[in-house]
Amino acid sequence: MKPPNLLFIYTDEQRFDTLAAYGNEQIEMPNLNRLAESSCVFDRAYITQPVCTPSRSSLLTGLYPHTNGCTANNIPLDLDIPCLPEMLPEGRYTTAHFGKWHLGDELFPQHGFQHWLGIEQYNKHFRPGRDKEKVSDYSKWLIEQGYRPENGKFFSRGEAAGLPEELSKPKFLADNASRFIREHQKEPFCLYVNFLEPHMPFNGPRDNQYDPENIPLPPNFDSPPTENNHLRYRLFHDTYANGKKFGCHSDNPDEMRRLIARYWGLCSLVDTHCGTILDTLDECGLWDDTIIVFTSDHGDMMGSHQLIAKCTMYEESVRVPMLVKLPGQKEMRRINRPVSHVDLVPTLLELMGAPPPDHLEGRSQKEAMLSGGDSRSDQVVIEWQGPNNGLGPDDPQKVEVPEEWEGRIEHERSVAAVTDPIRTVYSQDGRWKLNVSPKLGQHELYDLEADPYEKENIFGRSDAAGVTEELFHRLREWQRRTGDKVNLADFT
Repeated sequence: MKPPNLLFIYTDEQRFDTLAAYGNEQIEMPNLNRLAESSCVFDRAYITQPVCTPSRSSLLTGLYPHTNGCTANNIPLDLDIPCLPEMLPEGRYTTAHFGKWHLGDELFPQHGFQHWLGIEQYNKHFRPGRDKEKVSDYSKWLIEQGYRPENGKFFSRGEAAGLPEELSKPKFLADNASRFIREHQKEPFCLYVNFLEPHMPFNGPRDNQYDPENIPLPPNFDSPPTENNHLRYRLFHDTYANGKKFGCHSDNPDEMRRLIARYWGLCSLVDTHCGTILDTLDECGLWDDTIIVFTSDHGDMMGSHQLIAKCTMYEESVRVPMLVKLPGQKEMRRINRPVSHVDLVPTLLELMGAPPPDHLEGRSQKEAMLSGGDSRSDQVVIEWQGPNNGLGPDDPQKVEVPEEWEGRIEHERSVAAVTDPIRTVYSQDGRWKLNVSPKLGQHELYDLEADPYEKENIFGRSDAAGVTEELFHRLREWQRRTGDKVNLADFT
């Protein structure tokens, strides 16, 4: 019997609330909304670290970043740590990865993927011995169309974002993914497709699809971080509120609406070209023979708490859409308790008839998907290591501190703020969320049932002491199970 194909589509920096299945009926997402109608919809899917490389490392390996070593952007994934294709029976699948990789040696096939198509560069991060002059497949294609990059070698993200849609990265990826499916439709395949969008630079060919005047601000836009929140988030807020790093002062409602409108346009752009891939699968008669996954490597604050981008432990940064369509599935099933991205690899291996290796740190959700209802996750934990802090260079001595902060905080305290290795743990039912701050002791506790937008930190309240103790115990158990060495002994 032919094993099921795997089509794994993931985006970069897409919030969970960009699909109708998560409550957003305003964004035009007809293709992914249609997929959700016949998929298992994970209501509470969480990444392992809210920045690109660490999160992707978990998606591909089933391990937490501190275990696989990818604790910051541009750390290459060790070639001895297997990704999902390397855990499949040898010779059973034709495998491919098209799009952004961001796990080292960006433009070179690796980790069990036989076919490879690159759209990004990251040349300076290639391992020794790699050709640092190599150009991505996307840039080569544009040059073949008669276009010339400003630097004479490859197209920057800004240049690519300014091109018409027929020359965009999503169109390029969709056309090539469709070609791959047609060429390999008679054999089992495992195809990963990663879209850069809606990642910054937050502009593209759909910039005018949505009228900013019709864009609602997030419900917690008027709740910026206060002294009751972590210092890094307050630094983060004031830096972006007083600068225009993303073409927007983050505390300006009108500017924020304009940014959100462009972000929605990028989401709709991706949806259109996801539709091309899904239609090709259907046209080839493979719809009922294929496991289809859609998710993102992390979210984006996009105005929530007057913040932009990721790098925080707020829900908008760490929670993502996650759809998994089983072969032959016709109706939506909702999985309503928290799950982690580390659960995906063991889940997919079981669905593909390959026993998950013992070293994996996630738990298969196959049973929950077959029946619907509660997830089978024991613990959902998110980690933050310190680098990629969103406040300028990763060297803490060069952190960008807003001018008005000068003299208000000691330099040592600002360094601690941006290097604090935060750990976040959820209760099994998803109601409670605890952020533990080992260096600064600025812990946070949220009741997500009563306060889904995390407006009130209730850590330290006497009536929450029992919950706090239980969550901290869960976190320590996770540390023991996964070998996390961050010292939480000073938790109070």
